[in-house]
Amino acid sequence: MTTSLTSRERVNRMMERRDQDRVPRHESFWPETITRWQGEGLDGGEDTVLERLGSDLASLCWCWPGIYPGAEQIVSEDADTKVVRDSHGKLVRYWKNRSGTPEHLGFECETREIWEKKFKPLLLENWYQIDPAAIKATYDPKHAAGKWTHLTSVEPFEETRAVMGDEITLIAMAEDPEWIRDVAVTFTDVLLRNLDAALSTGIQPDGLWIYGDMAFKSATMCSPAMYRELIWPQHKRIVDWTHAHGMKFIYHTDGNVNGVLDLYTEAGFDCLQPLETKAGMDIRELCPRYGDRLAFFGNIDVMKMITNDLGMIEEEIASKLAAGKATRGYMYHSDHSVPPQVSWKTYQEIIRMVERHGNY
Repeated sequence: MTTSLTSRERVNRMMERRDQDRVPRHESFWPETITRWQGEGLDGGEDTVLERLGSDLASLCWCWPGIYPGAEQIVSEDADTKVVRDSHGKLVRYWKNRSGTPEHLGFECETREIWEKKFKPLLLENWYQIDPAAIKATYDPKHAAGKWTHLTSVEPFEETRAVMGDEITLIAMAEDPEWIRDVAVTFTDVLLRNLDAALSTGIQPDGLWIYGDMAFKSATMCSPAMYRELIWPQHKRIVDWTHAHGMKFIYHTDGNVNGVLDLYTEAGFDCLQPLETKAGMDIRELCPRYGDRLAFFGNIDVMKMITNDLGMIEEEIASKLAAGKATRGYMYHSDHSVPPQVSWKTYQEIIRMVERHGNY
């Protein structure tokens, strides 16, 4: 195609594997990355980089209903870290001056009894955790500019792990599956009520982007059969809600999810992101197998980006964009988020590479 499309047209056509003018684009960054780039000549912040890249997406909100909405009680701190009791009732240690995976120290919701007598009633009582007016104020100019707008939230497996922790969650999946099912159903009920409230102002977003890490480097955290029984029905509820409101569904999960891709397509997922290379995800293999049913978003290896070796990076971008373009169901993104080892000079070249190899 030679006609220039709007972002909305481009991404929607990508989701449906129809012709586009170029591969849609978006990106995520560590905060320290933007700080480094500002010291290397970047005049602006993350929004400036996304504009330079030609990002097609615009988020309207971040909705993660908590047990204690807005709570962050500092329990202790030192020069480098702070320990907080957060909105999910867990104790977490964070770095004060740099990003990194937080250390989980403990969870208030340690038993089914605590869930049923305290946490579930609080979640249902405090379900309204979204600001529809603010969402509409964000939506109006982004929609008018032709951006592909999306609501952004999390899914029930992520909520379960946030409330109970990985160890309690995974043991309960085997020993007390009804508890896990109840958490997943309750959270999904609350989530969909919030999303309904977001649409109550009359906005029509293009998509819902849901976050929920359900895998590690070599496999999913639970078996595909256990996922199918306990979590998948709520994923399908969310997808069905999304489609019923004329939107597309993007699912973010870290790790190796090769073993559940058939379940994703059965549930009706439209797009999968970010496809971590180091966890064995590779669109050069996935596109020929799933490209007629599922769009892919990401998979550009940040471990190659951090070498700042332009030849190595270009081979990565060229080969994976070629694989994605073959199905017309691909959107550019790193395979997670761009870390601060990548120089601003390198990333400017990456933008040019995406332009060079991403046109149809």
